[in-house]
Amino acid sequence: MVARPFAAAILAGGAGRRMRSRVLKPLQPVAARPAILHVLATAAELAPAATVVVHGPGADALLAAVRVDCADAQFALQPEPLGTGDAARIALRALGDFEGDVIILCADVPLLAPDTLAALRNRLNESDRPALAVLGFRPDDPSGYGRLQVHEDGYLKSIVEERDATSDVRASNLCNAGVLAADAAVLGPLLAQLGTANAAGEHQLTDVVAGADAAGRRVAWIEGPADDLLGINTRADLAACEAALQARLRRRALEAGASLIDPATTWFAWDTVLAADVRVEPQVFFGPGVTVDTDTEILAFSHLEGAVIGKGCRVGPFARLRPGTRLEDGARVGNFVEVKNAVIGAGAKANHLAYIGDGTVGAEANIGAGTIFCNFDGTRKHHTVVDAGAFIGSNSALVAPVRVGRHAIVGAGSTITRDVPDSTLAVERAATRVRPSRGRQRPPHRTG
Repeated sequence: MVARPFAAAILAGGAGRRMRSRVLKPLQPVAARPAILHVLATAAELAPAATVVVHGPGADALLAAVRVDCADAQFALQPEPLGTGDAARIALRALGDFEGDVIILCADVPLLAPDTLAALRNRLNESDRPALAVLGFRPDDPSGYGRLQVHEDGYLKSIVEERDATSDVRASNLCNAGVLAADAAVLGPLLAQLGTANAAGEHQLTDVVAGADAAGRRVAWIEGPADDLLGINTRADLAACEAALQARLRRRALEAGASLIDPATTWFAWDTVLAADVRVEPQVFFGPGVTVDTDTEILAFSHLEGAVIGKGCRVGPFARLRPGTRLEDGARVGNFVEVKNAVIGAGAKANHLAYIGDGTVGAEANIGAGTIFCNFDGTRKHHTVVDAGAFIGSNSALVAPVRVGRHAIVGAGSTITRDVPDSTLAVERAATRVRPSRGRQRPPHRTG
């Protein structure tokens, strides 16, 4: 079987009023990635000849997000919310004289797997040459979904939206997943025939099935995994999608050889990468852009985002790694340490209560408890360098831009505003003054 060229049409015009959010529904995040970008990534796995995103007015944020991940996507405006059938017509017009198949996807079905999409495309290209191929599924709760009505010969008769369905039709749990494939030349005339004689008063894409069947054309369907086809219409739906994807990401990490002490409390971003023999304690959150190399431990209650962590490192507990962080092999970042846009060299340690922002810490250096890299002057950020083997005493403030040289020592409690040469000791603190008997002059402590 030779598959024809295909175009992906993503319907992303839904405002998502039931989400009660100022964020458009296609931009709602699932595993720290907007839902529409999950859909686009799935379509990209099949190498479409063209991709068109149909959107509503006021979608500048959506267009910007799509352009980052899919620079060659086309955009088509649906000026009024006249239904999914109208949106599909707009997508076909945007594709112009495209010859091949069109797969229509919804931007709010983010967990669809490439294998399922490929199976639908293959079904359209099988020897019986159906006019359409539709993706169905059987959710635990079919409420809100259109129902697939199947002929005795196994082909699809119609899709009945729930608002138009009788009680007998609603009793079925075979539902429409919102994904449809068709030859562009076949789909166009079917879309042109759509009316608005339905409860929604809209041009519904699902009505093309009944139109094809009435014209004597076969409509095929396949059933996909329910967990992959959850749609997002409410906050509860969004939470269900998040839970399903987190379960998938946890399995992927375990299968790759990472140890999750309590998988249910480990939260991943869509792109988190853990190497074999990484050990993750409970209550760890991975934001986007984190990779962790082998033999590293991430201790409990740590939050990591935009960080690259080398081999044999130890992070946490209660550590925060922000974007731009890089830990080289064997580095240690301990409890209540925050690192942002900084490199911690091989074997270096920041074990307690420190802020390392916009800096470079050399190999085997030690950052004492309470140390602060004072990186912001109120207008600009500045860089701090602590060279290899340096020792920064507890409760020190390094006022950037500043450099502490190789094997230099900064005495505890110092505020360093000038460079410290290699192998020197720098102490910047007020002299201790002792006044005899003054302690007795304090007023007595009262309780109550």
